Amino acid sequence: MEKTPMYADSPTPVRQPGSLPTAQPAPSDAVPSHGTRRRLLWHLAEMALAMVAGMVLLGPLWEVSGTALGVAGALARPEVAALVMATNMTVGMTVWMRYRAHHWSGVAEMAAAMYVPFLLLLVPFWAGLLDGDAVLLGGHLLMVPAMVLVALRHRHEPPAVISRHPAVVALARRWPAGLALLLTLDMWVDPTVLSPWTMLVLPGGYLLIGLARRTLRGPGVLATQLVGLVAWVTVTLVAVAAGGRTAAWLVAFGWLAHSGWDLINHRTGRVVPRGYAEFCGVLDAALGAIMILAILTTT
Repeated sequence: MEKTPMYADSPTPVRQPGSLPTAQPAPSDAVPSHGTRRRLLWHLAEMALAMVAGMVLLGPLWEVSGTALGVAGALARPEVAALVMATNMTVGMTVWMRYRAHHWSGVAEMAAAMYVPFLLLLVPFWAGLLDGDAVLLGGHLLMVPAMVLVALRHRHEPPAVISRHPAVVALARRWPAGLALLLTLDMWVDPTVLSPWTMLVLPGGYLLIGLARRTLRGPGVLATQLVGLVAWVTVTLVAVAAGGRTAAWLVAFGWLAHSGWDLINHRTGRVVPRGYAEFCGVLDAALGAIMILAILTTT
């Protein structure tokens, strides 16, 4: 649902004085330009990411709530699981579409594109013609053309007028931090200590992103990142060799220390985007705190 017309109108011919009016060619909606096609694909990609985010963030909440209320078995039934998944995707998609100033009509139709494919397949499922896996797979496959049709239908809509509360604007600007906190919600319920080998991801991510963005070429940039790599590899190997509670404390403080590394890189902005550094900093600090909680609560 793009906010600008997706296809270029044909130019209006200039009438010569005394000539008869000529029929103007109708705007063609058949062949999108390269730029508008790219905008459509980008919009669909945004929807897909928002749906995945909804599933990742809300899925653990359903599990915790189902266990607490004693309805975990009912939630595991294929038809219920399919509708829960559609709900999670719809919530993520709705939040993002409204933030992007889409009209409620478009949001409602995109929500229908989430539910209708599953609802259609539940009929043959109840008749014994499909199993649960086929319902989930078929629902996702039918969802793709449904999303494309809704996006094409609303491609010429102007942006909706939305009054955002200052708190919402502030949270939107800090979305990397919010996403990091949401990803750790289920871990606070059941704290655990990660494997020492996970610490290798911390410096590795910076090196890979810096290599892809070609931001390791500045004076001392690559050397600094390599020093960080050596430091966390050393801590990892020591933790693996030590084992037990010592290893747990090393892993926890290793993740906490990397949040400080993220802060430094966020301030400089030389290697990775600041949004990535913000996300990693909050995630690393939260995971470090969770692991300390796990250590302290383990006898």
